[in-house]
Amino acid sequence: MAPLHTHSNSTSSSRTNNQTPIPISITICGDGGAGKSSITLRLVRSQWTSEYDPTIEDSYSITRRIDGAIYHLSLTDTAGQEEYRGMWASSNLGADAFLLVYDITSRDSLDALQYFNELIDMEADTRLDNAARAIRAGVSPAEDTKTIPPVKIVAGNKCDLQESRQVPASQGLDWARRRGCGFMETSARLEVNIEETFALIVRRVMEARRLAEKGILNDVGGVGGEDTKRGMTKPLTPLTPGEEQSEKERGVGTRGPRIEGDRVGRGGGGFWRSLRCW
Repeated sequence: MAPLHTHSNSTSSSRTNNQTPIPISITICGDGGAGKSSITLRLVRSQWTSEYDPTIEDSYSITRRIDGAIYHLSLTDTAGQEEYRGMWASSNLGADAFLLVYDITSRDSLDALQYFNELIDMEADTRLDNAARAIRAGVSPAEDTKTIPPVKIVAGNKCDLQESRQVPASQGLDWARRRGCGFMETSARLEVNIEETFALIVRRVMEARRLAEKGILNDVGGVGGEDTKRGMTKPLTPLTPGEEQSEKERGVGTRGPRIEGDRVGRGGGGFWRSLRCW
């Protein structure tokens, strides 16, 4: 059983740029064996292993430049096995964003996300209550991240294992949309949508913070006077030809895997080509 670890990895860009990195905390959760650690290690160390070592909790710290800004990402890779879920620290629920990972070859791993989603939604309700109190006190919710509901992104991992797929991409997307989550499919082994998923998380968190500064929070009741639904997301703007070429030159995986049987390929007007991601 893997012990608790803390790791740090910084890109050279943060050392050569005077900009103070913007902190964002991300908790990675999901069923045991879904690939949470594989996704994390692919991002942090650009490595992948087929060996499964159950995680209790690992922490990582990295920096990334996204849309011209430098971000300091604090990642917490949490336990997925049911017997260890009770060890979830309250600090895990204090994250700015949650990446809910399931295995596309296991329907049960998608069902297991409901447990984590309910915990996150309860945390979101608490933050909205805090925001309402702050507004009544004449304080801007943007001054305290504990008043901003967390961002939720669902990742259907192991999308390279098409012959063993049990969860169609459309089903994963529907599950995510019904719960106000963003959605991606990933492959830690082939490095598909790893950097893109975390870039999506960063953009969603910054969007939530900007809305909070305007007194708008993503909630059902309309804190700030706007009737928006918590966590509702929209498709990313398609990459420009220049951006696509830049991703290819950096060796970054494409935003959507080539999945012929589910019409999720990038070519021929497939599902993923029109969706990009949520």
